[in-house]
Amino acid sequence: MEAPKFKRIVLKLSGESLGGDTGVNIDPNVVRSIAHDIKAVRDVGVDVAVVVGAGNIWRGAIGSAQGMDRTTADYMGMLATVINALALQDALEKAGVQTRVQTAIEMRQIAEPYIRRRAVRHLEKGRVVIFASGTGNPYFSTDTTAALRAAEIEADVILMAKRGVDGVYDSDPKTNKEAVRFENLDYIDVLKRNLGVMDSTATSLCMDNRIPIIVFDFNRPENIVLAVRGEKIGTMVGGDF
Repeated sequence: MEAPKFKRIVLKLSGESLGGDTGVNIDPNVVRSIAHDIKAVRDVGVDVAVVVGAGNIWRGAIGSAQGMDRTTADYMGMLATVINALALQDALEKAGVQTRVQTAIEMRQIAEPYIRRRAVRHLEKGRVVIFASGTGNPYFSTDTTAALRAAEIEADVILMAKRGVDGVYDSDPKTNKEAVRFENLDYIDVLKRNLGVMDSTATSLCMDNRIPIIVFDFNRPENIVLAVRGEKIGTMVGGDF
């Protein structure tokens, strides 16, 4: 692999990305493939932190829409992210990558509690750190977790791995064949046009801390590696390729 453009990254993985073609449950083959790509990045000296969602298992917003208490539904989603984090940790360690899972909700039997200084130290020692259970608070998405953790650990970029979408478009490319993909965007354009890169809270946090975001298609092999090298893939928000 060529010299990386970024020294420290936060990789945001949706829960659906772990579910393969169906986007449901956990596909071990897909998780192993993700681990392989992360290892390739880690092997060239890039510090890698990962934030995982839980859409393959549970979405708090859906539970709330069906009458469940929103806070309870969101906490269930946070717990589901831990399941995904442990699956990814297992695949990474089988690939020979030292990995730590840190959770915003303490569960010491299976993971470390989130401590910023400890997370940074793990990264400095070459370990991959997986941040699970969101921010530990209801009403916040894992997108916001990615933005918050990126600011806390002083990451150079957030890589937003999307399932089957190769960037940010002016309309839904699945329903509009004339949709135009952006190569570069400002944060304020994402907010004003409601382009759905991340939720507004996460986008604002990235804007305030000048953290660029690269949105790319996770389904294409080695896109994580290409993004770290600074190749023009997908869409960059708040920066230039």
